[in-house]
Amino acid sequence: MSDQAAAKISVRGVKKSFGPKRVLDGIDIDCAAGESLVIIGGSGTGKSVLVKSILGLLRPEAGSIRIDGIETVGLRRAQREPLMRKFGMLFQGGALFDSLRVWQNVAFGLIQGRGMERDEARRIALEKLAAVGLGAEIGELSPAELSGGMQKRVALARAIAAEPEILFFDEPTTGLDPIMADVINDLITQCVRGLGATAISITHDMTSARKIADRIAMLHNGRIIWQGPTAEIDRTDNPYVDQFVHGRAEGPIRMEVRAA
Repeated sequence: MSDQAAAKISVRGVKKSFGPKRVLDGIDIDCAAGESLVIIGGSGTGKSVLVKSILGLLRPEAGSIRIDGIETVGLRRAQREPLMRKFGMLFQGGALFDSLRVWQNVAFGLIQGRGMERDEARRIALEKLAAVGLGAEIGELSPAELSGGMQKRVALARAIAAEPEILFFDEPTTGLDPIMADVINDLITQCVRGLGATAISITHDMTSARKIADRIAMLHNGRIIWQGPTAEIDRTDNPYVDQFVHGRAEGPIRMEVRAA
């Protein structure tokens, strides 16, 4: 997309460093309304830093991040709150509260963030649990009583509880077996389409990327080095993308290996 004003999310020239290490070095990327964008790249390439910058959890030293045309870099907390209501997030590992029952986890943002009455929040929580294939009885359990796949589904139900306009998925299939990972990919696709939401995901899992993405972008050395429709990723002649997609040790991407 070339029209920055028309993008749901538009990132231009974003730079972010931690001490002497430049993690993001002039990121340019757009995400259209209703699009599912997946960002791939090796560990430590800045994928999570980019998402945290879009969410406002980190502040870049330079660049612009616009959401629905509104510049968000430098916004004060009170100004940012209406934007935060547009977001839903599936954290890596689920990040469920062990001290709360499952339905309370799903309803947490509705009760704490929006002041919703508990009975109404519980009704919505059970509805969203059903949307990810979990019965009402699961709502009364604690997260510790659930398998990893069920915990991930609960986390997805929490992400969609407030029917957000924009969803973020951080390594949604990490730690899952291939069958459960496919279940989660299907649920993500169904939930995003059902809400008509815009989605940005970060992942190492190319099977997941191919399934949930309309468009894929690759991050390397702090920059977007390739982006295009999902179907094109297997046809690109970009050597970095080719090495990453096929998981080859040999190629332009060099992994640091320290001797014992």
